[in-house]
Amino acid sequence: MHDRTIAELTEGLKSKEFSSVEIVQNYLDKINASDLNAFITITTEMAIKQAQVADERIAKGNANILTGIPYAHKDIFCTSGVRTSAGSKMLDNFIAPYDATVSYKFNQAGLVMLGKTNMDEFAMGSSNESSFYGATRNPWNKNKVPGGSSGGSAAAVAARLAPFATGTDTGGSIRQPSSLCGVTGLKPTYGCVSRYGMIAYASSLDQAGPITQTAKDAALVLNVMAGFDEKDSTSAQRDVEDYTQSLNNSIKGLTIGLPKEFFSEGLDNNVASEIMAAVKEFEVLGASVKEISLPNSKYAIPTYYVVAPCECSSNLSRMDGVRFGHRCDKPKDLEDLYLRSRTEGFGEEVKRRIMIGSYALSSGYYDAYYLKAQKTRHLISNDFKKAFKEVDVIMGPVSPTTAFDLGSFKDPVSMYLADIYTLSANLAGLPGMSIPAGFSHNMPVGLQMIGDYWSESKLLNIAHQFQQVTEHHSQIPLKEVV
Repeated sequence: MHDRTIAELTEGLKSKEFSSVEIVQNYLDKINASDLNAFITITTEMAIKQAQVADERIAKGNANILTGIPYAHKDIFCTSGVRTSAGSKMLDNFIAPYDATVSYKFNQAGLVMLGKTNMDEFAMGSSNESSFYGATRNPWNKNKVPGGSSGGSAAAVAARLAPFATGTDTGGSIRQPSSLCGVTGLKPTYGCVSRYGMIAYASSLDQAGPITQTAKDAALVLNVMAGFDEKDSTSAQRDVEDYTQSLNNSIKGLTIGLPKEFFSEGLDNNVASEIMAAVKEFEVLGASVKEISLPNSKYAIPTYYVVAPCECSSNLSRMDGVRFGHRCDKPKDLEDLYLRSRTEGFGEEVKRRIMIGSYALSSGYYDAYYLKAQKTRHLISNDFKKAFKEVDVIMGPVSPTTAFDLGSFKDPVSMYLADIYTLSANLAGLPGMSIPAGFSHNMPVGLQMIGDYWSESKLLNIAHQFQQVTEHHSQIPLKEVV
């Protein structure tokens, strides 16, 4: 049962082949037997109750298409009555008093939460190693990272510990772990999914999306996640389309753009070969390929690592040990309370980014760093606008390599390079997607697709057509674990 897609599980529930309670118990058993450290909190009792309610709704005939389907929730979404830690000691004792909009929508649809997944602390990292709760392990090789920051979610879906999971993507944190774990991950256009109740890292970059086995599953989940939310000032006022409607459209005549900057020095040769093999599959399906240039993409890393830390230093200033979160023992005075609570509560990577951001925003440096980064961000966005006048979709690698070994990066700046191909889409606010495209040395390789604004349906259609003629997405790692 655990290897079925969401679409297959919904059919089984509809035909009464099994109940939601049976599905949920099956996944809970697997989660408890797993040693991947993919979950921070397992909500066993809540999940069973939600599944029982879902079965009642199905029996009465008032169920939605996803009613009774279980999922894993990244521990960055507030969930009423359940710990929401963001992978940090700072929020280890934080019980959210309300639901994030995404959590609320899932509850209304009758979905069942299995638990909260492990993640890099406050979504800052590319390997899941900065989590206060320890690193998640890649199910294809437990000595390697699953990627980050949504590493727990990607590992859970890859190991079939959940049929799907939520993720958030600030600089590639849905796409990169999806690539390293061999699953499908979608980062929608900025403003497509409400950020209300999603603990903020960098507010102008953060976007939530689904991590699934297939593109069809991603479409089903996005149908629930997407939509305007008056509680979120960055939410776009657009009607929600049915992302499943165009999945079966032909992609004949599609023009694929391959940025020459994505295939230059630094890209592993085996990864490049798998990406080009995947592109050839699209040519067989009737697409054409054109080389393009994104000349300002080389500035994506320095631009991102000014903008994101500046925004995180502002967002995390509320974590002061006063209103919620970690508080030091027996503070001498208010200054001591602030100093020791933040020193004890935050991990090294979070402190590093707060300090960088505070420095860049300080008097005399704002124009030199933050303002210049925002101007460069505009140039990066313009590159994409120019490219989409010539092509329908941009393709390339998600990551320069396959999953790297746990503990292999001692220099944090070197790890930042793992995001070199994903950052530009966030800086421009564009939708991006990673789909399984092959294997290198028995580790998954993901193909990245970047679309124009609000082209999620097109991306899902392209991905679905590829998955109809390939089997990379159906491969399951470590059968003894899953």
